[in-house]
Amino acid sequence: MPWTATNTTTFSRRGVLAALGGLATLPLFAKTGFGNSLLSVPVDTPLFASAFKDASGGYGIAILDDTGQIQAQVTLPARGHGIAVSGDGQCLAAFARRPGTFAVIAWPFSERPLQTLVASEGRHFYGHGCFSKDGRLLYAVENDFENARGVVGIYDVSGADVARLGEIDSRGIGPHEVLMSADGQTLIVANGGIETHPDRAREKLNLKTMSPSVVFLDAGTGDLLAEHRLDRSLHQLSLRHMALDGQGRAWVGGQFEGPEDDTPPLVAVISRDEAPVLTGLPAHLMGKLQNYIGSVTANAEGSVIATSAPRGGKALFWNAKNGTFLGHQDIPDGCGVAPIDQGSFLISDGNGGVSYVADMLDGAEILARPPGFAWDNHLTRLGRTPV
Repeated sequence: MPWTATNTTTFSRRGVLAALGGLATLPLFAKTGFGNSLLSVPVDTPLFASAFKDASGGYGIAILDDTGQIQAQVTLPARGHGIAVSGDGQCLAAFARRPGTFAVIAWPFSERPLQTLVASEGRHFYGHGCFSKDGRLLYAVENDFENARGVVGIYDVSGADVARLGEIDSRGIGPHEVLMSADGQTLIVANGGIETHPDRAREKLNLKTMSPSVVFLDAGTGDLLAEHRLDRSLHQLSLRHMALDGQGRAWVGGQFEGPEDDTPPLVAVISRDEAPVLTGLPAHLMGKLQNYIGSVTANAEGSVIATSAPRGGKALFWNAKNGTFLGHQDIPDGCGVAPIDQGSFLISDGNGGVSYVADMLDGAEILARPPGFAWDNHLTRLGRTPV
């Protein structure tokens, strides 16, 4: 077996629900909003998924259309974070926010019941994952917290029950996001560099010595193919969220843990065989982002990159080919960003708003603000295909 030797573990739905203290026994994506299930939504309707918090303090995952209307939702036992979607759009995995230990696997366009899984002993999730090209395997970034080591857990989601096959070393501390390369052969991992332990909640334990990186790993063997770190002067720029452009390069957003009055670059472009390239911002935006990039995504063809800065209330756009800054939009607490088509994006915010951006130089249009909803950090396009 090419991955770290672990016993294959199968997670039964009943056992996991007991471990979690009970996940709401609702039908998969209970009918809400227009009163339609996703099976009745036309195939050509763009759909998006996001974690949310509701007015009662409960958590869940909602499915939105491109007008910001909620088409369906499912409850979660605690706060969710990132959502991974298989290449054909038929399966999604919603992960708990760090240091959560659960994930929910769903097939939203079928009647197949959801599955839940918990992290192995000594591990917790970091809130993100990705699928293999054929959709059979799910890769989840995890914390081996007793050894201050990042790992990528590998799960088979093709059977009646989810099975953990093993794990590979992420070659760093605090792996926050993992992407699959376009050819399905390489895992790209952003190691944020921050040591944490669930006994210390979300406390950051090594800010003086942190060393973030982006690594390229062979998806089949776990072998290290390439490793990139920024200049030592930027060792406190935690590399977190990523998106691939049309050339297969990773655009990485950073969250700076150094002095508040420093204004380091926050976005880097990293490829397997080239040194990282840091992007610049216009002078009038420097210092206005509170040194925090929340989400990164690309348009349909990978020619435009959108990055959100929720603490600064801005969404920023870049030409993926040459790194040119294209413009920004002011969206208070806007963090979730997902592409609608070649040139437009949907942006969700922590105040419950869903905005539409068609032109980086024109104002964002608020499409909807569902009452009682606060959207979490990430918005993901489902990209489904007919079956």
